[in-house]
Amino acid sequence: MVLRPALHFTARQHWLNDPNGLVYAGGHYHLFYQHNPRANHHGYLSWGHATSPDLLHWQEHEVALPWRQGHDVYSGSAVVDRHNTSGLGQPGDPHPPVVAMYTGNGDHHQAQYLALSRDGGAHWAFVGPTAVLDEHKQDFRDPKTFWHAATAQWISVVAHPNERQIGVYGSPDLRRWTRLSLFGPAGAVAGIWEVPDLFALPSEDGDPIWVMKVDVFAGGPQGGTGAQYWVGTFDGAVFTPSQPARWADWGKDFYAAITYSDLPQGPARAVWLAWMNAWDYANDLPTHPWRGALTLPRELGLVRSGGQWALIQQPLRELTDLRDQGQHLDSGQTFSFSAGQALDLALTLPEGAEVHFRSDAGQEATLSVQGSHLRLTRPAPAGLDGFAGTFMAPLPAGAEGELRVILDTCSLEVFAAGGQVSFTSLLLSAQPITRLTLQGAWGQLWRLRATLSA
Repeated sequence: MVLRPALHFTARQHWLNDPNGLVYAGGHYHLFYQHNPRANHHGYLSWGHATSPDLLHWQEHEVALPWRQGHDVYSGSAVVDRHNTSGLGQPGDPHPPVVAMYTGNGDHHQAQYLALSRDGGAHWAFVGPTAVLDEHKQDFRDPKTFWHAATAQWISVVAHPNERQIGVYGSPDLRRWTRLSLFGPAGAVAGIWEVPDLFALPSEDGDPIWVMKVDVFAGGPQGGTGAQYWVGTFDGAVFTPSQPARWADWGKDFYAAITYSDLPQGPARAVWLAWMNAWDYANDLPTHPWRGALTLPRELGLVRSGGQWALIQQPLRELTDLRDQGQHLDSGQTFSFSAGQALDLALTLPEGAEVHFRSDAGQEATLSVQGSHLRLTRPAPAGLDGFAGTFMAPLPAGAEGELRVILDTCSLEVFAAGGQVSFTSLLLSAQPITRLTLQGAWGQLWRLRATLSA
């Protein structure tokens, strides 16, 4: 079965889950990720490492932060310490220190530790054996750290999973931390909370508006894992939501999204990516020698919808540079393409329209609009519980059926209503998908040039 994507990042071999330490440093975009360098299942967790000049073409490197005896390297984030507040930079270093803050997972104990790169993120070392933030708990993880200019301090948001709370901590130097506030419980609380993020986005009038994102292990929009967010204010100590929680993605396979730090475009641009998977079946995906993929990077923004702010997501703008010559698609038309060919589709799906994705083995997925809902139906390989089914996302009132769809071998990323609705789904086709048919729909299609080797 040929399933490795042509655009979405996968490790050369073995297990991958949450993206970590997303940072621009040393002239490269860095991608770290939860990685088992020994096997195709969750275990011996380390930080894998890849770099890119453009967030699309990735080069994988050796493991950056390896598992140590009794110390899993769980999720976290990385920042450029431009003013060397940590004191970890040395005279003569070619770059300011890049500091990662991650969860060290030990025997019934989780705390936050530091790691350091003095060469722009290329090589890494652990910073001593002692945690810098320790609440003396079994479950306390996933720090997302950033510089808050208005209060001249580092902020880190860290999950208290079982309490369904996010701790907000402040530090002058990344080494001494003080708890400033707690957020939650709120929104969806059926499952534990993980992988928080707190970031500002410009509003339509240019003023910053803050977004708190939290993942849930159960109770997501399709019943399993999911990502929820709140819009509100942050004063350097307390995040205050101004409206109820919303789902960041309505698909089955979107988890652990985090934003990039220190982008060269500054705060005018916000980009995140997520693990494209679900814990219901993540350990059992029929892929080899790799298991686990990440979404394409997505541009973030805010728009007013129904009297509230809505997060909008769109594929990275540079993705259009990979397009070959476009082709118009009409209703009733079947388009054939080669196995493994990634496609970028701009489609109009009125009520009742359908798009069928097929392989030589038959129907592999159907995308449709019915009853003001976007619907995806997919089958599953034998024995993969929780994968098959029809999954739905509500469309905003008055939203036209205009969709952007990225097909990449084993996944569909769908963006509707100008990006207000995203819908991320894995596809585990029995044979490679090589045909699509439109019924009552029409649009434009572009082949996308591959960025990753098969």
